[in-house]
Parts: sequence; C-alpha cells; structure tokens
Amino acid sequence: MNTILRKSVLAAAGLAFTGGVFAGPALADQTVTASPKSTGVAVQADKPAKDKLIPHGVQGEQSRIPLNGEQTGNVKEIVKATKKAGMDERAAVVAVATSLQESKLENLGHLGDRNDHDSQGLFQQRPSSGWGSVEQITDPEYSTTAFLKGLKQVDGWQEMPLTQAAQKVQVSAYPFHYAQWETQAADLVAEHWNNS
Repeated sequence: MNTILRKSVLAAAGLAFTGGVFAGPALADQTVTASPKSTGVAVQADKPAKDKLIPHGVQGEQSRIPLNGEQTGNVKEIVKATKKAGMDERAAVVAVATSLQESKLENLGHLGDRNDHDSQGLFQQRPSSGWGSVEQITDPEYSTTAFLKGLKQVDGWQEMPLTQAAQKVQVSAYPFHYAQWETQAADLVAEHWNNS
C-alpha cells in the first residue's frame, strides 16, 4: 500500500475511533467505511435536527405508547408518503402525531358500535366527508397523502403549533389532544426519516 493511501486510511480510522469515543452510543449505529480503491469515507446521514422536527416547542404534557411491528410499519408508510408528497420532516411529525391521536397508528376498520360515525384508517377519515372510499382511507399511503393534501391547504401551517395545524385538517371535537404526541412523533420521524 503506498504511503499516501495508507495515511488516508489510518486517518479515516482514527477519525472513526475518535468520533465513537466522543459521540458515544448515540452514533454507534453509524457506519464508516474505507476501501483500498477509495480514500473517501461514507457516513450514514444524520437524523433530522430537533429544531426542524419541533420548531415551536411542545405544548402540555406528553404521552408515549410502545409500538408493535404493525404500528412501526405504519410510521414508515407515513414517512414514505410524506417524502413522496415533497413535504419535509415537520409535515411527517404532524402526520404521525395526528395518527397517534386518531388511531394509535393502527389502520382501523369499522369498529361497529364504538365507531365515530364512519371514521376509519390511520387518520380516522370519513368516506361521508369526502376523504375517499373505505378501501382508499384504509390504505396508509392514500390516507397520509389525503391528510398532507389538507395540510398543504392550511396557510402558514409551518408556523403553527402542531395541535393547531392538525386541527385545521382534522376538525376534531378534541382539538388539543394532538399536542400530547409531538415528542413521540418527532422521535419516530427522526428514527425513520433516513431509512424510509
């Protein structure tokens, strides 16, 4: 190995080690690679910054629930649909928090006597209110896209607290309940934004 290439590889390894020592477990899952054919270093993209995810701070006490595989899969679907719609991480946080409040991130069908009118899906959208057919609103990509389309139509939603932005789209009888999910939604979007 020539001297310049060897020094480059050793420098990259030293940076990786130093980064691991100083960054601790928070960066332990990031990968650093160097190949003999290249002196470049590839590093996994950073998670979105907290100020992008929660730009206005949280309102009120926060709730948190453990998620199963289905719920985590629905988070990933919301993040993918948000990216596909050309919207940013904050839009994904609003969408995930809304779904946490409306369905606990479960793609709910009709709940019989416990159903709120004809509300279904991740966002508890109603076919009778024009959100789409039952098949559409129980499709995670479709329902997320429909929610985001509504969000885009809210002037200045980016400057609003989460609960206000969500309420403008959802028109809920309990408008302040969305706020309690902001921290968990931000954590989920940070975890899945670069993997979806």
